[in-house]
Amino acid sequence: MTQFTRSGPHIEKVRYARTRIAVTRGPDTGQSVVAAGKTVVVGTADDCDLKLSDDTVSRRHCEIELAETGFRVRDLGSTNGVRAGGLRLFDMLGTGPVELSLGETVVSVTPLEQTEDRDRTIENRFFDLLGGSRKMRELFARLELLANSNLSVLIEGETGTGKDVVAESLHRASPRAKGPFVVFDCSAVAPNLVESELFGHERGAFTGAVAPRAGVFEEADGGTLFLDEIGELPKELQPKLLRALEKREIKRVGGRMVKSVDVRVLAATNRSLSAEVRAGNFRQDLFYRIAGEHVQVPALRERKDDIPLLVEHFLKLDAPSLKPQQIPQQVWDMFQAHRWPGNVRELRNAVQRLLVAPERALQQVVTDADAGSRGNDPPSPTLIEPLRIARSNAVDNFERSYLHALLQRTQGNVMRAAAIAEVSRTAIQKLMAKHDIKARE
Repeated sequence: MTQFTRSGPHIEKVRYARTRIAVTRGPDTGQSVVAAGKTVVVGTADDCDLKLSDDTVSRRHCEIELAETGFRVRDLGSTNGVRAGGLRLFDMLGTGPVELSLGETVVSVTPLEQTEDRDRTIENRFFDLLGGSRKMRELFARLELLANSNLSVLIEGETGTGKDVVAESLHRASPRAKGPFVVFDCSAVAPNLVESELFGHERGAFTGAVAPRAGVFEEADGGTLFLDEIGELPKELQPKLLRALEKREIKRVGGRMVKSVDVRVLAATNRSLSAEVRAGNFRQDLFYRIAGEHVQVPALRERKDDIPLLVEHFLKLDAPSLKPQQIPQQVWDMFQAHRWPGNVRELRNAVQRLLVAPERALQQVVTDADAGSRGNDPPSPTLIEPLRIARSNAVDNFERSYLHALLQRTQGNVMRAAAIAEVSRTAIQKLMAKHDIKARE
């Protein structure tokens, strides 16, 4: 049972019952996890919370969300399905003990008498983070607590969940808010340049180093350094990063002078860094140094109650004249039914597509939703072309239609069109030339 107590002017306490998820049949019999107020992923992948070895179980077979008044089981597109009592389950709510069949493995879900208390805010915003769902408000309370510390924080979550927004919000809420906030994407730099980007270099340190340059550690001095996709950091550079974090000192490539830096480090990854440690791809000592505290950003499918709030926010940013009430109910139904593998980023892109050509786009979404609800198959083509030709024609038709709608939306403004499409102006211009489309038309 959920219980609340006030813990501050905008914080409330929530109490969760603990739940045991245990393997009762199969090659992993006896293995179990006990958790409260989180989502437990079951499967054979290394980053699963309950990792199984049964080859009839999918890599990410199902997830069990432990909520305030029970639990929710969702099939994650598994091959052999999730069954209980002879029925195949895709999305099920439960409150009492249940046994789930996953391939040849049986897993029991049993609520326990022990409880855990969590804090959560009563607000639905933490700087640029939005969400009124319980998971987001618990995240906000956690971030508020961490903001006042100087601990390194590891932010984990799927692609598109907003880990970068979490990092920037942490910085803005911290005593370092007036200092610099510097972002370094470990996956966006060639491996041979990562050390120079991190620590800087002196003139002549390598071919092309014609002038000395500060690295991101120096740029972030007095503020916060956000290391995005930390799991992509080359293994040979991990000891040097560990040394910089431990000593708060850096030395430029090709230099001799050691410089002290006052930097708080936040890091993010879309994979399980602990699983990377177990696989030998990431140093354990560096993991412990980076993960002074953990933050898990929930996937959008775990907080679908936040979709209306997010859509309204995106509309205010991109099209203040369009109100949420103008979006047809069937579109909202589609938004709720979709699993959003791209998370909040995918939702924003979907809203922007609606805004490129509102009437046509909305009507197309409604048409697709109607066809899906009737179970209609797409019409069979009367002429079957070779795959390479059919694919090329489909791509050309899509690009042509998209460009016409995009440029109509921006009244021929190529720079604005590139911003909406999230590509470079050169990319738009190349597509226009390819399809002989003039901006003024």
